[in-house]
Amino acid sequence: MKNLYLFFLVTGLLLCGTPVLSIAQETEIVRKTWVDDYEALLQKYVTPKGVRYKAWHQSKTDIAALDQVIAAIAEQPLGKLDRDAKLAFYLNAYNAWILHRILQDYPTDGPGGGGFFGRNRFFRSDDLNVAGSKTSFSDLENEIIRPKFAEPRIHFALNCASESCPPLHTLAFRKETLDATLTALATAFVNDNPNGVQLVDAGKKVQLSKIFDWYEDDFRGGPVTYINRFRKSEISAAARVEFQDYSWNLNEAR
Repeated sequence: MKNLYLFFLVTGLLLCGTPVLSIAQETEIVRKTWVDDYEALLQKYVTPKGVRYKAWHQSKTDIAALDQVIAAIAEQPLGKLDRDAKLAFYLNAYNAWILHRILQDYPTDGPGGGGFFGRNRFFRSDDLNVAGSKTSFSDLENEIIRPKFAEPRIHFALNCASESCPPLHTLAFRKETLDATLTALATAFVNDNPNGVQLVDAGKKVQLSKIFDWYEDDFRGGPVTYINRFRKSEISAAARVEFQDYSWNLNEAR
């Protein structure tokens, strides 16, 4: 069927006098998905210092492109996807919906306006459409992603649009590279990000992200043992553990 489509496409272009693309180029056009469109938006607006929400909000074209991504997420069939493909889908769905909501509210101080009650509504309102089911950010994370996949590294991949959250990845998640990507994100957060791990007093004390407190049960063996799987230099088992304050301010690139 694909070859027949390409035959008529190329034939039509020849008759119209339009320059003909190569078969490889035409095949790439046919294969383009919403994940590719989503990744193009991430590449354009996500930086190591945060998201360029203002520029994105000012582009009607790219706001519409994200709307189309959200619509595709709502219509995504899951029946034939394997485990890694489903997990990649849910991670993309969560992060794309977060971006969508922030841009709807922009300008904003953070999720739900930055305050406790607004934030609670933001994460618990069950009006997200993911694969044909209504859900909330809270349920998507705590009723689907965490229990169904039992993968602690998702905590370094999900982004809640806040300064203390692990940075939003600049690429879409894909099943072929999922394991390597999750490991890379975990490694970066516990080695290179002060919001993840800070050693104090020559390593006698360690200040960890509040994520390791909230989701302690997810980190097998305890937070320090789990973190040491990815650390370049291990945290001492004798180190006194403290948890950092969590900033819900918007993760905006300034």
